[in-house]
Amino acid sequence: MPKANIHPDYHATTVKCACGTSFETRSTHKGDIVLEICSACHPFFTGKQKLIDTAGRVERFRRKFAKSDAGKAAEAAK
Repeated sequence: MPKANIHPDYHATTVKCACGTSFETRSTHKGDIVLEICSACHPFFTGKQKLIDTAGRVERFRRKFAKSDAGKAAEAAK
């Protein structure tokens, strides 16, 4: 048996994600735990890539990359 009065209170806690997934676990944390991202919505576990475009950076990169690809294709055709 563990020593009395030296261990924190360990009780059931609900973990909730922003995507709506929730599960129950045991923790010393008081109250529910709220996550921004979990294994059900994280791209590493789901295999789906989510791009968050800030100020058009992704689109600007794609246009720049397309121009370089077009130039390489024209060189190869010669």
